[in-house]
Amino acid sequence: MKVDTFSPESLPVEGAKHILWGHRVTPPWAISIALSVTLALGLVDYLTGRDLVMSAFYLAPICWLTWNSGRNAGMLLAAVCAGVWLVADFLSGYTYSHPVIPYWNAFVLWALYGVIVWLLSALRHSQDRLETTVERRTEALRSEIAERKRLEARRIQAERLAVVGTMAAEMAHEVRNPLGAIALNLDLIQKEIGKLAETSRHLPQEGGVLVNDMREEVHPIQHVLEDYLQFARVPKLQRRPVELGALLSQKLAFMNGSLEHKGIALRTSFDPSLKSVSADPDQLWQATLNLIRNGIEATPEGGEVTVSTRFENGEACIGVADTGSGMNAEQIQQVYIPFYSTKLTGTGLGLALVQQIMIEHGGHVECESAPGKGSAFTLFLPLMEKS
Repeated sequence: MKVDTFSPESLPVEGAKHILWGHRVTPPWAISIALSVTLALGLVDYLTGRDLVMSAFYLAPICWLTWNSGRNAGMLLAAVCAGVWLVADFLSGYTYSHPVIPYWNAFVLWALYGVIVWLLSALRHSQDRLETTVERRTEALRSEIAERKRLEARRIQAERLAVVGTMAAEMAHEVRNPLGAIALNLDLIQKEIGKLAETSRHLPQEGGVLVNDMREEVHPIQHVLEDYLQFARVPKLQRRPVELGALLSQKLAFMNGSLEHKGIALRTSFDPSLKSVSADPDQLWQATLNLIRNGIEATPEGGEVTVSTRFENGEACIGVADTGSGMNAEQIQQVYIPFYSTKLTGTGLGLALVQQIMIEHGGHVECESAPGKGSAFTLFLPLMEKS
């Protein structure tokens, strides 16, 4: 069984200040109040002589300062209180049978005050320790609950993606073959139009325009079906050590032309000290490419798309940020839902595919965005374990 051990070093700075008795910060006003009350009690003690027993009242400032400032401050004030009592006793003119008796009485008072200071500071120490332990365990419990919720959300999302993927595959399979036949027949029809035009008063270009229009309608449907099939049939991971900076530098070199054509600047920032990750480079690039494409589509001319790598919380990170229109909190919560899209055109499967790829890699994806301030997506990947 694991036993928790307590040490001030294991606590936050604020907690350590309260538990280290001799190092608790004592504000000047607290010392001033305690000394003022002590001197006032000494004055009353002197004025009343032996008529009133004032020695017990010295415990009030002692206990107050001990509770708020720690054991050292309490012991010091206890000595001051015993000294004030001794001075007041001498000034009152009371005589004892032996000259040592008043000193002995002052020592006994200091010892009594010291015992009370010790017990009270021990109580305060126990309370501080208990509060700190409760806070630490409460925070650990909150973190555990948040992690469980995140894992549960990932599990539900994975199940949802699996169901949607199966449905998409079946639908795409049923539609793709007839659609391919339609596209092939359109090519045949266009050839026949050329032959029929020889015996018709209509120009062949008229029929060609109609065929081209139909072909243009078929192409987007084929594109959507390919997205569905890609989402439904993510291939099994082919893991190997991957240097993220080298992979991204190689792939991004082929995108500079298209970005310059659209007037969008590509910025890169790769951490050279980042270790390798065990990943499927093709799928990892597919996930990154989907984020880059989304950033390009969301960014107006003159904007920027930044691709970066870094090490964070024991994981390798790929960041893709843009200076586009951004999203609100409601949109951020829904971007990974299949078929949800903030674009006028699109299947809504791009980010769902990104999340699916990251789940397969044992990682996750996070998004930060605000309307008018762009979006920043981060892919988190576990580092490759040393063999």
